[in-house]
Amino acid sequence: MRRLGTGIGWRPEIADAVERMPGIDWVEVVAENVCPGHLPASLLRLRERGVTVIPHGVSLGLGGADRPDKGRLTALAERAQALGAPLVTEHIAFVRAGGPLTASPRLEAGHLLPVPRTRDALDVLCENVRIAQDALPVPLALENIAALFSWPGEELTEGQFLSELVERTGVRLLIDVANLHTNHVNRGEDPAEALGALPVEAIAYVHVAGGFERDGVWHDSHAHPVPRPVLDILTDLASRTVPPGVLLERDENFPEPSELEREVAAVREAVTAGRGRARGAAETAAGTGAGSARGSVAVLTRPAVGAREDVGGREGIGAREDVGGREDVGGRVGARERVGVAQAAVLSSLVAGTPVPEGFDRVRMGVQARALGAKRADVVAKVAPELPVILGDGYRGAFLEYARVRPMSEGYRRDALDFAGHVLEAGRPQDAGARRALREWWLDRAGPAPRAAGRVARVARRVLQRHGG
Repeated sequence: MRRLGTGIGWRPEIADAVERMPGIDWVEVVAENVCPGHLPASLLRLRERGVTVIPHGVSLGLGGADRPDKGRLTALAERAQALGAPLVTEHIAFVRAGGPLTASPRLEAGHLLPVPRTRDALDVLCENVRIAQDALPVPLALENIAALFSWPGEELTEGQFLSELVERTGVRLLIDVANLHTNHVNRGEDPAEALGALPVEAIAYVHVAGGFERDGVWHDSHAHPVPRPVLDILTDLASRTVPPGVLLERDENFPEPSELEREVAAVREAVTAGRGRARGAAETAAGTGAGSARGSVAVLTRPAVGAREDVGGREGIGAREDVGGREDVGGRVGARERVGVAQAAVLSSLVAGTPVPEGFDRVRMGVQARALGAKRADVVAKVAPELPVILGDGYRGAFLEYARVRPMSEGYRRDALDFAGHVLEAGRPQDAGARRALREWWLDRAGPAPRAAGRVARVARRVLQRHGG
């Protein structure tokens, strides 16, 4: 496994700070935020200095019921090649549901949602991973995600799920210790138990990030300092294995460069503490003749779940499913359709207001639904910054009202356009100047021919000045 060292998530807002930061061996960039033919100058300078750059995808949805989109796979492959990356990473999650497979409307979550830890979901995920691996020019590593809710009727623990995924596909793992903490608070899962079941030899690198707790729910915000419990999980992981790389993630609310440097230093210290603990355990074991160090024991005693018995002599999704998604034995519905129907029902309840499926915690599903709406509002404000300028303090309330009745079916840029159209159709905003500016903005992007962007910007500035911005 390639040694990466200590890294930080590269974001445009902190690009200068990252370039000046001492001791940074590598950076990670959100794959969808860079264009292979127009890489940011900061990333090019880092690469020239020998800093490794790894693209981190967020939109493949490998845990979804559909097979991976060829266009998205091609785009991820192009970014890996453009950046000279040694590997690419994605998530064990679904991000969309519905469509032809389930004969229901296609819905986009705009967020990473947890897959059920069931045999069906694992079969689908394994096949999707193999498809992705065949399409990518470098190895793939997958990240465990944070979750606000649990699926009822799960058949595997997280450690078992990840272990079997690795054994069946050979995929590497990106272990996010902050997500283990999130799942501890939100789902009662023991981080130490999850770490103990992991195939640590498959770890490509580790993520560390901050968050906050509200009303007993931990939100993985990537906008707050890394808390002590997350660093403690990192220390535990480092006592079991030497992580090839550890990276600090920060996506919003960026602190001063000196504070970022202190957080990176805290991450290094947590890893060093874990290695010290491992050496102490090894010395104790050597002195007592008790055997190998803790990390090695975990690997050697982990059960070989990849060779599980399959009912009826069939193994995996490929042996019991044809191209149409139905089993070839007895006409029973196939794994993809079962997973697809379940995920579509969950996502519809979160973004379209349909009833929460039986067995789910309604309170937690409500928290997740509100979080998805808030994230949509935040991301649309970033991709279309003119909208909060034009609408002022009314932007957020208007967007959340729109989001409750209009699920996202495409990307965020389309969402911004649909939102503006929705507001205009309702005869808002009340201010005539703001309404004119919004109409100009909408026409510039939705009309048959582009309009003068400069004029839209001038109108928006006048609206902002009128309101004292």
